[in-house]
Amino acid sequence: MLFKIASVAALVSSVAAHMAMNEPCPRFSPNCATQPQLPAGQSYNHNIKDPIAYDGPVFMSDVPWPQPVASWTAGQPVTVGFQADGAAHGGGHCQFAISYDNGKTAAIVHKVMKHCFFNGPSNSNNAEVLKYTFTLPADVPASSNAQFIWIWTNAVGGRELYTGISDITIANSGGSKSYTGKSAIYPNHAGYDTIPEFNGDYTTGVSLFDNAPNVVVSPGGSAVSPSVPEYTSSAVESTSVPPPVGHTPAPKPSAESIVESTVEPTVEVTATEPPASVEPTVPPTEPTTPATPVYTSSAPTAVPTGSACAHGALQCVNGNAGFQQCVWGVWSATFACASGTVCQQTSPNAVICGWP
Repeated sequence: MLFKIASVAALVSSVAAHMAMNEPCPRFSPNCATQPQLPAGQSYNHNIKDPIAYDGPVFMSDVPWPQPVASWTAGQPVTVGFQADGAAHGGGHCQFAISYDNGKTAAIVHKVMKHCFFNGPSNSNNAEVLKYTFTLPADVPASSNAQFIWIWTNAVGGRELYTGISDITIANSGGSKSYTGKSAIYPNHAGYDTIPEFNGDYTTGVSLFDNAPNVVVSPGGSAVSPSVPEYTSSAVESTSVPPPVGHTPAPKPSAESIVESTVEPTVEVTATEPPASVEPTVPPTEPTTPATPVYTSSAPTAVPTGSACAHGALQCVNGNAGFQQCVWGVWSATFACASGTVCQQTSPNAVICGWP
C-alpha cells in the first residue's frame, strides 16, 4: 500500500515538471546555459519537459538548430546533463544514441538501465544523478550534421515516453565510415511495446532493449540489420556516475559478419554387422556450405516517396546503392548506403549496407 501511495504522489507532483536534458542543448529548449539563435519562424519550447504524445512524432521538433550545440570527438569522454527541477519518477531506463538522418535511425552509444537519475532503487521524484559521462565509441563516424538522442522510460507513474534531440558535430581521425549498435527503441509509444510500471522490479522491460535489432548508422545512409547473428557493443552500460570509461570498438561489418547463423547437419549412419567376407561401406556425404544472405544484384528503381506499402518493409533500390523503408504504409525517401558498401536484401523485410 505504501508503494501505491508513493506512485500516486509521483503522478500528482509530475504534472508540473518532468526530467529534461539540457546538455547538449536539445532543440529549442529555453533552459540551457547557452543556445544558438532560433531559426526563423521557430520559438522556444516551454513544454520541453512534457512526455511525448503516444501517437505523435517521437521528437518535439524535426527542425535543427542553425548551428551545432556541441562538438564531440570519437573515442573521447562526453557529458550529458539534465535539469535539476524535474520529476524523476523513481528512475527507469535511459538510452543515449547517435543518428545521422535526423533521428529516423539511431544507434545506441550508451545506456543506463533500471536506475537512471539514481544510484539505486528509489520511489523518489528528486533525481540524485544529473550528469552522465561516458566514452563516445571510437568507430562513430565524423560528421558536421549529427544528432544526439536521449530516450527515457520512467519506472514509476503513468506509462510515458520522454526524449530529447540535440544537433552536434563529431570528429574522428580514424576514418570510420559507419557505426553498428543496437537500435534505439521508443517504449510506451504507438508501434512499440508498453513497459508496465516497475512496482519494485527494475528488470521490467530490460529484455526489450537487449533484443532490439542492430542498426548501421553512417553519414552516407543507415539501415536496420536484424539478421546479424551477434552483437559486439561498444556502448557502456552504467548504473552510477561517473560510469566506466573505455570500450571495445565494434568491428566493421564484413561479408563474414552478415552471414546468417547456420548449423552443419550431423549425418548418423547405423548398419547391421555385415558378413565376414563383405567390407562395410558408407556412402560419402556431400559437404555443406553455410547459407549467406541472398540479394539481387540489380535492385529495382526507387518507388516514389509516399507510395503505398506494408509497414516495416525494407527494400534495396537503385542497383543496391541504397534502400527504402515503409513507414506507416508509405515508402520513405531513399537512404544511400555508405561509400564502398552495397545494399543487401537478407529477407523480404530486412536489408543491410555491407561490404561486397
